[in-house]
This record gives sequence, structure tokens and C-alpha cells, in this order.
Amino acid sequence: MNAVDILRNELLSELAIGIRSMEGLLKKVQAEDWEYKPSDNMRSLKELAQHIISIPEVDLHLWLEKDQETIERLEAKYNNMESADIMIEGMNKGFKDYKDYMLSLSEEDFLTKKTKPFYLEKAEIQAHWLVEEVSHLFHHRGQFFNYMKQLGYEVNMFDLYV
Repeated sequence: MNAVDILRNELLSELAIGIRSMEGLLKKVQAEDWEYKPSDNMRSLKELAQHIISIPEVDLHLWLEKDQETIERLEAKYNNMESADIMIEGMNKGFKDYKDYMLSLSEEDFLTKKTKPFYLEKAEIQAHWLVEEVSHLFHHRGQFFNYMKQLGYEVNMFDLYV
């Protein structure tokens, strides 16, 4: 295995930890807490969950240069997912597709193929988008964890690294 494959696999492994830990956090949420908002200008717990679970599939389609209408349809699909079980299923399917795409890239494409989401002016290589994916998921997972702490859930660092 070469250095590029090692790095790509490490990033995908880290992303898998984020997905597994989100699954565990989602399973802990009680129905009465989904509408919780830390403040009026923030997403509810459910809205945040729906955003997080959409990240793998939506971002994959952004990196594949799909148009705004396609992205909005994908986001709407996730925004209609109500239960933790349905959310987990959608998130895992999106992650599988994302991982399959990243692993399908040749070393050259992973390091040199540039794509540009509709909302940016500058294209980036696929390796960049994988790093972006990890940081995007972990950023929002941290928010979700903090919401749960504010609600009094017994969650700790062991819930984040399963």
C-alpha cells in the first residue's frame, strides 16, 4: 500500500468513527427533545441531526458538481427523515456511497482531479474534499454533542470515539 492509499484510508477511517458515533448519539435522543434549540437563531436538535446525516451524500454530490436544484432535493429528502432509525439508515447509505466514490478514485485523480461545487469560485482536488468532509462532519457532531449535554444527557468522550 502506498502513502496516498494510507492517507485516504486513514481519513475514511476517521470519517467512519464520526458516522458510528453519530449513530450512537442519535439512538440516545428522546422524542420530546427533538425540538430543543439552544437559542432562537440556532437549529433545533432535529434540524441539526437532519443536516449531519445528510453530509456524506450531499457533500458527495457537491464534489461531483451537481447543480443547486439537485442538492436542494437531497437536503429535502433528509429533512423529511423523522426517526433516529430512519436517519441512521440514510446516513449510513450516504457514507457508503461517499466511501465507495473516494475509494474508486485512482491515485492520480485523488491528488489532481479538481471539482467545484456550484457555490464556490475555486475548484479543489478530491483529497481536499475528503479532508473537508471529515472536518464538516466532526464540526456538527461537536454541536450535536453539546446540545445533548445542555439537555442533560449522560454523554462523554467515550460516546465520540467508538
